[in-house]
Amino acid sequence: MDRVTSLLLYIRVVETGSFSKASADLGLAQPTATKHVAALEQRLGARLLHRSTRGVTPTEVGSAYYDKCKLITRQLEEADNLAALMQQRMQGTLRISTSVAFGRRVMTPLALQFMRQHPELQLDLSFDDRYVNLVEQGIDLAIRMGRLADSSLGARYLGVNPWVVVASPAYLKQRGTPATPAELATHDALVYSSVQGDDRWHFSGGGERKALQVPVKGPLRSNNLSALLAAARAGLGIAALPWYVAHDSVRDKHLTPLLAAWSLPEQEIHAVYPSPTLVPSKVSTFVDFARERFGPRWWAT
Repeated sequence: MDRVTSLLLYIRVVETGSFSKASADLGLAQPTATKHVAALEQRLGARLLHRSTRGVTPTEVGSAYYDKCKLITRQLEEADNLAALMQQRMQGTLRISTSVAFGRRVMTPLALQFMRQHPELQLDLSFDDRYVNLVEQGIDLAIRMGRLADSSLGARYLGVNPWVVVASPAYLKQRGTPATPAELATHDALVYSSVQGDDRWHFSGGGERKALQVPVKGPLRSNNLSALLAAARAGLGIAALPWYVAHDSVRDKHLTPLLAAWSLPEQEIHAVYPSPTLVPSKVSTFVDFARERFGPRWWAT
């Protein structure tokens, strides 16, 4: 039987002097109440109550046991109050996980802004391109790209992560500027080995909104976006990069956007947390803060 229910029931039996009143207070049938107390006495190996026609009274052992039970229930109440308070207050540590490039370029400045607004909160930022199990690793919140698989996790949509095809002016001067996706087959591609179909880039648009798959190849393949950005800036080829990675280099004219009439698949951005219910205030507050960041052209701000 549930020991907490047994303790609460025993306390009410002592305080009311009646099994029927105690069971009614807790919404139990009287036979169930009698079984709870009998199970307590059997487990303890001691009689806790004197039964008589006038009611029930605690034995000497029962009185001492009652005092300890009251102390335990008060501590349980304090624990419940503490948990509720911590759930509502912005304090403690918020553990956030995201990918390496997104974490360094987007989440770090965002987290620093959030910390200035909530100085009583500590942040633990973890950057990893591998899948992270939130529950096993004690993560409060993860930022994930792409369509989410069905799961028991909680999630909120933040925005989209658009991609762009870029090359350096020096490369384009030497090799020419592709006018259509099909012309990429004659160029050196810098291939990101994690997204966008690896060595097949998927395009849509071109006026007729048609879809194309273009095979690409080139001198560099990497699962690191910063490496591909550096190679593109160095004039080693054409790269498909997220706008948040390419933006500063495009703004500073180190890279030139290509194929403006065509677009690469966008990725959804979600905030993911261990459970959809009873979300701590520190998590929901950060998610609300982050959602304001991912407006139109968020990568350019």
